[in-house]
Amino acid sequence: MSDKGAKKVFDPLDMSNYSLEKFKEIKAGIWMERIKFIGMPLAILLFLFFHLQWVGPIEMFDTQTKVPPANCYSATGIFLASLVLWLTEAIPNYLTSLIVVVTVILTGTMKMRPAFAMLGEPVMILNIASFIMASALVVTGLAKRMSLWLLVRMGNNISLLFWCFILLNLILGAFISATSAKTALLLPLFMVIAAIYGATGGEKRNNVGRNMVLLNLLANNVSASAFITGSAANLLAVAMMEQAGFKVYYGDWFIALCPLALIQCAIAWYTGTRWIFPIKKEDAKPKIEGGMDRLKGELAQLGKISSGEVRAALTFIIVLLLWATDRVHGMRAEVIAVAGACVVLMPSVCKLPALGVMKWNDADIPWHMLMFSFGAYVLGGMVDQTDIVGLYIHSLFDKWQIDPSGGGKLLVFAVLSGVFAITTLVSESKTARTIIMFPIIISIAKKFGWDVVGFCLPMAFLINQVYVLYFNSKPANISYLLDHYSTGESFKYGIIQMAIIWVLLILWTQYVMPLMGFNSALW
Repeated sequence: MSDKGAKKVFDPLDMSNYSLEKFKEIKAGIWMERIKFIGMPLAILLFLFFHLQWVGPIEMFDTQTKVPPANCYSATGIFLASLVLWLTEAIPNYLTSLIVVVTVILTGTMKMRPAFAMLGEPVMILNIASFIMASALVVTGLAKRMSLWLLVRMGNNISLLFWCFILLNLILGAFISATSAKTALLLPLFMVIAAIYGATGGEKRNNVGRNMVLLNLLANNVSASAFITGSAANLLAVAMMEQAGFKVYYGDWFIALCPLALIQCAIAWYTGTRWIFPIKKEDAKPKIEGGMDRLKGELAQLGKISSGEVRAALTFIIVLLLWATDRVHGMRAEVIAVAGACVVLMPSVCKLPALGVMKWNDADIPWHMLMFSFGAYVLGGMVDQTDIVGLYIHSLFDKWQIDPSGGGKLLVFAVLSGVFAITTLVSESKTARTIIMFPIIISIAKKFGWDVVGFCLPMAFLINQVYVLYFNSKPANISYLLDHYSTGESFKYGIIQMAIIWVLLILWTQYVMPLMGFNSALW
């Protein structure tokens, strides 16, 4: 047989085999297609049902004096219709957002200038600047060098390798708000490590591979909860709290939730490798000789560390330090991020050495996601302006006559956090879930006079718990396609971790956050 006709042998240690373009997305099933089909007509009917007041008179709308009652009816219709479109994905999410912007203006629910001003909200600027700085990690090769160096330093110690990926996800989570981007960066690395230990997927599954992929998926998402900039949904939650009159500093978020993220990853590593998918001693030994040498070769190919990588690293360290101490110096996180973006983009001026490491065209800015966020912020502004969620919540709690004293706060927190956690199983959109839940959470805290930051901040930790089923997030979809575990195994692993963090979050809110200066005690 000629070399031309010979079938190329799959090399499990070749990182080019694990690029994202080689993994096709799972197509929506027949039921999801049916849901998409009814999404648009259902959204239109919901909007008209409230906007034209076919629903009949709603006393709490007609008696409030904050805005004209017609605005409350229209806002409710827009709110419900947009959620249907986002959750069913009948049309692209960014298109739904743009339709929301147009509709709130045409119905008079918001005036044009305040609505368009949401595009310039500080959190939008923070998003753009963060994407620019994150691009510098990739353009300079700093992210790949850092990842390979850590892996090589861990040697063939399987436990240290697991911890290496936990730390990499946490480090990258400070600057990369797109979890799918972190997946693209780390996937070739943890797939090669899994292959070294004999796990190449399909018929060659083992518990090393299961733990490697599932733990990386969990750490990828949980690390997004450690930082305000970890995801666009985090920024939306912060913006909603600020609109309600309660500022959350970058340092506050980091102090309250980063340690919890590290603890959750540690628990997932221990329970996963010891109880759920226990790794035997023989499985913890490398199966492919020279596997780690391949990674050393990849690192050697990068050559000596470049001046661009050094400049990028210094910029990131300074930005992170300034973010973490924003309460001390008073500079806003958004301004610091823009300054950092300026530095990484700065060319050589007057023959002086360049501070920057990239050009504007090198920046990977997902504008479709930013347009999605734009509509979400407009919707959040509309909800805050009309107080439709607050009116519903007050009416509901008055009807149920819930006593906030005694164990009432604990009960409300437990139920709300439990519902918030469960919603991760049915929706892929973290932003849509945040839009639904956070106005409710904020309204309840305000109604009972609880500290809004102390009550809402731990709830925000649940935004990124999207790892139980393959359709819960883009990284979950990609991880499932690697064929290292079944849907049932993913559910078992994920639901156990979610149950653990739900209980841990209640204890953390009650006992640990008060020690950090937060007024969060539940009883």
